[in-house]
Amino acid sequence: MLGETSPTPSPSPQGEGGVARDALATAAARLAFSDTPRLDAELLLAHALGIERGALLLDLERAVPAGFADLVERRARHEPVAYITGTRGFWTIDVAVGSGVLVPRADSETLILAARDHFADRAPARVLDLGTGPGTLLLAALDEWPGASGLGVDSSETALRYARSNAENLGLAARAAFVVGDWAEGIDDRFDLVLANPPYIATGEALPAEVAGHEPAGALFAGVDGLDAYRAIVPMLSRLIAPGGAAVIEIGYRQAAAVGAMLAAAGLSVALHHDLGGRDRCLVATP
Repeated sequence: MLGETSPTPSPSPQGEGGVARDALATAAARLAFSDTPRLDAELLLAHALGIERGALLLDLERAVPAGFADLVERRARHEPVAYITGTRGFWTIDVAVGSGVLVPRADSETLILAARDHFADRAPARVLDLGTGPGTLLLAALDEWPGASGLGVDSSETALRYARSNAENLGLAARAAFVVGDWAEGIDDRFDLVLANPPYIATGEALPAEVAGHEPAGALFAGVDGLDAYRAIVPMLSRLIAPGGAAVIEIGYRQAAAVGAMLAAAGLSVALHHDLGGRDRCLVATP
């Protein structure tokens, strides 16, 4: 948590003999606070070596670069792995991330799955991503549907710099536009697919140190009950969704009833989708 002291230093993560197999075991022990210590160590070592994780696992006898120890110490101070490596895989794309932007979560891929289920054998032509961050959902959608174009909106200029760079690096810049804004204020177009992963954490809720201490609070917290962003977004949806389209909105796993009631009160039909862990994860709203 914020304000906690740094862990007591442990032996060097380079490991006995200075080979990957030993270094990974030592680093994983150093990172025992993580839910995925071995994976963290593997991603950091692959990054230090400048190779893919899969290539690392094919040769665990390779030498360990000196810089690996510094990466492990950064992780030991609860810095997110994605900030250290500068990238995070999401759906079919890799997204560059860093300080000031939300790290994409695998659970958010549920939104793309839900959208794919909705459109089935057809494709959305226009996509809107509210609170786009580094462009995660919009760019994943454009990669999924090569004929689509879209608009990403965020209040953070830092996040939008990452989004534009990611679009360029993924070859999607011609189909993706990004603007600074307050959700959909001032937008009068209609979209086949509206995506949103807004902040939904209650201000008093405790978070892991790597989240609370590093990721932007504006992308996490949404008032005392975590519902403030939905109160702003939901009234806009009816004018944003094109005929036959849908809004796909991420929720906290205890928020389905509250957000679903808001959507229903706005005259929208609602379907609930679960993530791979079986938890409530997103709502699909249709006119």
